[in-house]
Amino acid sequence: MKRRQLGNNGLEVSSVGLGCMGMSDFYGSSDEMQNMEVLTHALDIGVSFWDTADIYGPHTNELLLGQFFKQNPSARQQVQLATKFGVARTTEGEFVGVNGRPEYVKLACDASLKRLGVDHIDLYYQHRIDQSVPIEETVGAMADLVKAGKVRYLGLSEASHRTIQRAHQVHPISAVQMEYSLWSREVETEVLPTCQKLGIGLVPYSPLGRGFLTGAIRQREDLQSDDWRLNNPRFEEASLQKNLALVDAVMHLAEVKGCTPAQLALAWLLAQDPAIVPIPGTRKISRLNENTGASGIVLSNQELTSLTNAISDLSVSGARYPVDHHSSLFADTPEPVEE
Repeated sequence: MKRRQLGNNGLEVSSVGLGCMGMSDFYGSSDEMQNMEVLTHALDIGVSFWDTADIYGPHTNELLLGQFFKQNPSARQQVQLATKFGVARTTEGEFVGVNGRPEYVKLACDASLKRLGVDHIDLYYQHRIDQSVPIEETVGAMADLVKAGKVRYLGLSEASHRTIQRAHQVHPISAVQMEYSLWSREVETEVLPTCQKLGIGLVPYSPLGRGFLTGAIRQREDLQSDDWRLNNPRFEEASLQKNLALVDAVMHLAEVKGCTPAQLALAWLLAQDPAIVPIPGTRKISRLNENTGASGIVLSNQELTSLTNAISDLSVSGARYPVDHHSSLFADTPEPVEE
């Protein structure tokens, strides 16, 4: 497995990471033993950048990783572990807001450390931006965690380019996590250029379009009844049928290249910038092997152009999140109050 630098502060990770969310939440039921086998195989093949968050479950995804580290003590030294805070959720799973207050930052970190059973977090993200708290205050508290040795590198998720710039002035930001794929390219306008200018890595979540770009989802019936994607606008019946033209284009170009659609979509992302590290999620060893194979695929300029043009000619139907989630995307915070 090839490796890449996230940011200019020394964080080196596998060029393709592993999103662990789906092992515990949102995409239907899963098997714990199978999840453990996937994590073991990830280490065996060098996929060492693992991504979780305190809200996945809630809490159960961090507990799953904590159990894995307990059973495999040496694994912790091989993994670059990322988790996130900031989205408040009850134990029943109800979302109750975003919290970026400094005192909450420290409490959330201690709770994650306990669930994970580790003494530090390699990359700690603010999962969503608290638009009532100046980013300087939140990142200041995150910087205190670095000083305390509880966290090594800092990140943000779904932040605007302005928020990223302000945060970076308080403490170096090593990575920004955003949805980025062939069918979600808003980051190219302002966020990606800002990261490139500041020397910040970009970590695309949902790099396979929540599984759609693999070609495995052709109808809503392909999803489990409790799968969150059934409530996503792009997976509504009318939108899904329109979006099949997009995935068919990817499948055709993948066939020409001699790889799978998932590998082509990931290779396209990897080619956009050397500091981009996608984190596709999976609960299957076969998919993990497939995804990591993308790191060895080289796309020529002509192939990149053909792929980009093919997708650009097809409009994506449906927003990437339900309406009530839109205000938390590319978010800004108030300016700090001068004393």
